[in-house]
Amino acid sequence: MTTDAFVPAAHGTLWNTVTPAEAGFDATKLDSAVAFAGDHESPWPRSLFYPDGRYVGNVEWNESGPWSEIVGPVRERGGPAGLVLKGGRIVAEWGDTDRTDMTFSIAKSYLAVLAGVAFQDGLIPDLDEPVGKTVAGPFFESAHNAQITWRHLLQQSSEWQGEIFEKSDQVDHNRQIGPGADNSRKGQRRDMHTPGSFYEYNDVRVNLLGYCLLQRFRRPLPEVLRERIMDPIGASPDWQWQGYENSHVEIDGKRMQSVPGGGHWGGGLFIGARDHARFGLLIGRKGEWGGRSLLSADWIAQMVTPSPTLGNYGYLWWLNRAPSAKPGVSANAFWALGAGTNAILVDPEHDLVAVLRWINGASYDGFLAKLYEALC
Repeated sequence: MTTDAFVPAAHGTLWNTVTPAEAGFDATKLDSAVAFAGDHESPWPRSLFYPDGRYVGNVEWNESGPWSEIVGPVRERGGPAGLVLKGGRIVAEWGDTDRTDMTFSIAKSYLAVLAGVAFQDGLIPDLDEPVGKTVAGPFFESAHNAQITWRHLLQQSSEWQGEIFEKSDQVDHNRQIGPGADNSRKGQRRDMHTPGSFYEYNDVRVNLLGYCLLQRFRRPLPEVLRERIMDPIGASPDWQWQGYENSHVEIDGKRMQSVPGGGHWGGGLFIGARDHARFGLLIGRKGEWGGRSLLSADWIAQMVTPSPTLGNYGYLWWLNRAPSAKPGVSANAFWALGAGTNAILVDPEHDLVAVLRWINGASYDGFLAKLYEALC
């Protein structure tokens, strides 16, 4: 990637557009993909609460009983929205792309980027070093948890056992995600595996990673993200990263809020589609923005390398690899994904970024098929 590759000017200025033909798309087919995204809205209620008062996450993940209390802010969502970038320029856009909506587990991929910043700053000296060596406190004192490394947390294979901010790791035991997921046994305690040997999508353990990064930076993560990533790429000032009412900690005499990797119990990243697109473009450009390196290309390569315990998962990013490779989509494409469904697709091979807000999860593959069919 050359350092003079086009990037948009800062928020508040005109973002350059390009016609489908100039960008290498069939205009009619691209219009069809955009219409498809708009016509297949998420089935979630706009309020994010069902008429009986249940939060969408509790329904989505079949969650009840202990640890299901909503402890972070929840905001009514908007309608379907998104944009497609080719070469950094907007080739298609629909809906309200500036609206700062909840984005659920896309926040995990932002955590992975912050881990990369910590790594290149020397705050994480070795990904394979036990986290407990540099993060003090009770969370890694047991013989089992003492084995957990930073890499395990990033690949969701840590098998960490415990409770943080009054949420137990058990809440996501036996959790499944994606089409055909069976969460009938979710929350039932199971035997622990050796750290690094077993993949489980577990939001409590990701929240632990956020806490550990806070301990290493010794500054609120939203502050670090804004300074090191979002402001340099010209993002809006409107996004927020909210924690839980009980996730404040004291570091060096200052009160700070630890932020979660999603909106499972409320909170998380509230952000617009245009800011997501800038973020995706940065990752697709190997961490370069306007001739400046914000994140090392080596970290990004690691971040999208298949994990040993799940071939289509890297460091909190989903990869277009088996066992769920999307036909017709570049093998090197990857995406950040959040419930609802929200997504940031990054395809460095085609210098392509697509952001989706509030599409029906069952229709995500259909949109991808139409998008790639439109590429000439």
